[in-house]
Amino acid sequence: MHAWREVEIPTHHELVTSVRIFDSASESLHELLNDGVGTMYVCGITPYDATHMGHAATYVAFDTLNRLWRASGATVKYAQNVTDIDDPLLERANALGRNWEDIALEQTQLFRQDMEALRVIPPSHYIGAVESIPLVVEQIQNLTEFGCVYEVDGDLYYDTSKTDMVGSIAHLSQLDMLDLFASRGGDPNRDGKRSRLDPLLWRHERPNDPSWPSELGAGRPGWHIECAAIAVEYLGPTIDVQGGGSDLKFPHHEMSAAHAQSATGHHPFAKSFMHTGMVWLDGHKMSKSRGNLVFVSTLRNQGTDPMAIRLAILSHHYRTDWHWSDELLASAQHRLQLWRSAFASTTHASDVSDQIALALSNDLDTPTACAIIDQWATETMSASHHGRCNLPATIDALLGII
Repeated sequence: MHAWREVEIPTHHELVTSVRIFDSASESLHELLNDGVGTMYVCGITPYDATHMGHAATYVAFDTLNRLWRASGATVKYAQNVTDIDDPLLERANALGRNWEDIALEQTQLFRQDMEALRVIPPSHYIGAVESIPLVVEQIQNLTEFGCVYEVDGDLYYDTSKTDMVGSIAHLSQLDMLDLFASRGGDPNRDGKRSRLDPLLWRHERPNDPSWPSELGAGRPGWHIECAAIAVEYLGPTIDVQGGGSDLKFPHHEMSAAHAQSATGHHPFAKSFMHTGMVWLDGHKMSKSRGNLVFVSTLRNQGTDPMAIRLAILSHHYRTDWHWSDELLASAQHRLQLWRSAFASTTHASDVSDQIALALSNDLDTPTACAIIDQWATETMSASHHGRCNLPATIDALLGII
């Protein structure tokens, strides 16, 4: 599967000396070590309703990390999946009376267009669940060899007694995990399971359900094993950053990390687990089930500048929950106009690139970085002296705004 077109960004290796992000597992700031190569896996979309602002906020946040990491001199190897076969996609196809493959192709292409418009750097490896099935089968076979797999009526499950990852990222109680498990793709009440939290690895073929032949028997992969198999194959058994929205901490990231560690024998799977906050609308978290969604493509079709959308996202810290509103977008449009007016001015005498880089290096503090640029832009527009600086290129390189 192909991603989207490359984004050209200025090179600013001299600006950033270190990058710190918040690790959900340790609940502390981690410095990303720069040994020349950084590896990052960010969970992708299930393509049945893309791209809403929750998606956009997540991928813009990790794009900011990608840009900052590159500015520190690292080569970033970045992998992302597309869950192009899963129950929610099939349910949407049945509800619409459409072919699930057509919906997946359509929505994945729309996502590509949105990411390109938002100037998100494409992943090095963009892999669909369907094309990853051979990798999934291989990883399940490895898990079987290590005694981590058991069968329930033809379906294969992972035995969570073989890992200490469950509860280690989201820090939830057993009761809270059980409450969430069913709503996030699990089946805690299925008879025959050793533990209610054991996740599905391989779903045996059923009538009118897509399946693929394999050494495990015909079927299709579970959700968590997909990401584990792709990450290990393309980035290695231990990666620097595993990322996604905060709703993926449990069960998805805990389970996928458990699968990878059990299958490879390497610990940890990820040195840092980074998560973004949720975007709200009309008093509720944006969700496909509720339908309170704002789509990037809709805004673009209405003539909204994608840079204003990106700037609206960057005005919030990536770890916080925040609310989308028309007023927020209007404010971002005004801010973008101010910045661009300053970019076009001949009075670029001051340069606050170091201040911006310092703010971003401290857990991607984009609100502070944006405030620094606001002050610079205001002073630039009112200055009487003349000269030029490289600040517009810095803002492009680190924040993706042009």
